Amino acid sequence: MSLESKIPAGPLAEKWEKHKFNVKLVNPANKRKFNIIVVGTGLAGASAAATLAELGYNVDAFCFQDSPRRAHSIAAQGGINAAKNYQNDGDSVFRLFYDTIKGGDYRSREANVHRLAEVSTEIIDQCVAQGVPFARDYGGLLDNRSFGGAQVSRTFYARGQTGQQLLLGAYSALTKMVNTGKVKMHTRKEMLDVVTIDGAAKGIVTRDLVTGKVESHAGHAVLLCTGGYGNVFFLSTNAMASNGSAAWRAYKKGAKFANPCFTQIHPTCIPVHGDYQSKLTLMSESLRNDGRVWVPKDKKHAKITAAEAVKLPESERDYYLERRYPSFGNLVPRDVASRNAKMVCDEGRGVGVTGLAVFLDFADAIKRDGQKTIEAKYGNLFDMYKQITADNPYEMPMMIYPAVHYTMGGLWVDYNLSTNVPGLYALGEANFSDHGANRLGASALMQGLADGYFVIPYTIGDYIATLPLGQAVDKSNPAFAQAEKEAQARIDKLLNIKGNQTPDDIHKKLGHIMWEYCGMSRNKEGLEKARGMIQELRKEFNKDLKVIGANEELNMTLEKALRLEDFLELGELMVIDAHNRSESCGGHFREESQTEEGEALRQDEEFSYVAAWGYEGEGKDPSLTKEDLVFENVKLTQRSYK
Repeated sequence: MSLESKIPAGPLAEKWEKHKFNVKLVNPANKRKFNIIVVGTGLAGASAAATLAELGYNVDAFCFQDSPRRAHSIAAQGGINAAKNYQNDGDSVFRLFYDTIKGGDYRSREANVHRLAEVSTEIIDQCVAQGVPFARDYGGLLDNRSFGGAQVSRTFYARGQTGQQLLLGAYSALTKMVNTGKVKMHTRKEMLDVVTIDGAAKGIVTRDLVTGKVESHAGHAVLLCTGGYGNVFFLSTNAMASNGSAAWRAYKKGAKFANPCFTQIHPTCIPVHGDYQSKLTLMSESLRNDGRVWVPKDKKHAKITAAEAVKLPESERDYYLERRYPSFGNLVPRDVASRNAKMVCDEGRGVGVTGLAVFLDFADAIKRDGQKTIEAKYGNLFDMYKQITADNPYEMPMMIYPAVHYTMGGLWVDYNLSTNVPGLYALGEANFSDHGANRLGASALMQGLADGYFVIPYTIGDYIATLPLGQAVDKSNPAFAQAEKEAQARIDKLLNIKGNQTPDDIHKKLGHIMWEYCGMSRNKEGLEKARGMIQELRKEFNKDLKVIGANEELNMTLEKALRLEDFLELGELMVIDAHNRSESCGGHFREESQTEEGEALRQDEEFSYVAAWGYEGEGKDPSLTKEDLVFENVKLTQRSYK
């Protein structure tokens, strides 16, 4: 089945019409005949596995953690969007749909985004029923707060640990189905490859992270719920084990990879503080509700500390977001906030020891509302900041700087969340579908739960209904043995290089290349240079990698090496995609394409499409398939938050 055959001829054509599902139904009594493999048990995976099992399917769920509760979804802090309009401030399904399309700089598919906005209201009801302890107002009703890119309060939250609470809700539903026997949980297993038979996904190959055992698992369909690939930059807000290998293995088995260069830079992170740092700490974007972002007006005050900043008079401060974007102020979308932070630091007005930071100041909010009110909203975030930096944000401003956070690119999927490989689906951050060139804050949790609870349980029937009833996947098929053999050979190759550089040594070099040439700002010359540098780094990897230990044991160095090999190839594809898209859009600032005011300038006539890349073989350039984006419900305009 080709990618072209799955893209409608026109916007919302036939099965996309009016954003409704149009799928074949599977008799509930027959669902127990089918086995579904779910890889990754964060919010998208746990909710999908639990719901599919409730519907009657047999589910095998895989995660590389020792428990689904340790999935990176727990790190989400700020909240989850839903068009409930509890604040009576004018919110609606259409307004959430429009904000998401606009926030993504008009580079997402209308149909998927509208469906996301529609089911957002159901997600909150589902989670409340599960006992998720959302914040409530004085009268006991669910509370909301605003987030970047919106002028209404639609974000439901549980202090600064919303992701953790939502995951516990999904985990409870998953555990229930594990206890019934409908879900079989496989922990400490990492997917090494997808097994395809006659072009359709029929299973996966995994490595046991404790024993090193490589084995196959068969299923009628495979769901990849494995998150994003932000760690290609080495330093990011993602957990250190987060990786893009599952999606990349699928790409090399024929699945298209869409918009790989679309990565999000989060504006509210604790700045880098050492050469040996391996992770960046995210501070929730919700802090920008009450915190004011500023830097000194004069370069002579650059690099001042937070303690010194308290003494700097108001007349010497530049609240640059409020100055440049008066309508949204500190609540501009993430890409706008990040690019402006980089700009003022590049001007030489950054603060802190490195000069690569700006202030996030709560003095006015504490004076206005009182410290107890601010503590009730953000207390655990303030405590975390103090533990990391030793500065007390109740007494002095925080220091923040942009960092890689989320990936809007991912495996290409259609309206049913199916890749172009039959039987292979991608959910949540693993697909590209909903966020365009820049995800709005508090929308990741929304998408993960929408895909898992309300989309895939019904759309998967479109494929399952075409399969022979009661016919198990033939695990004796040579495709399984071949996939295992190739996975083992890859492991053996890395173990036998016996060079001098650890995976982290090489990964840091890759991260530097990606950040410098394919980060917030990029240009044609730099991208061409970056591709050559990555190709040379791949050669270095293959000649000088050092992996200690053996396969038949817990070997974290080997784990890193396997993921890094994929990151090196994925990094080159990201650079190719960025080079092809010679426009500025969302968080992707192409220096050759900007307005007179230095804002991102889209090129709609040339680039209003999804770039879906296909693997053509080792050493060959990938092929490009374009899915044209046609907008019927929103008007393409130059984004303005002024």
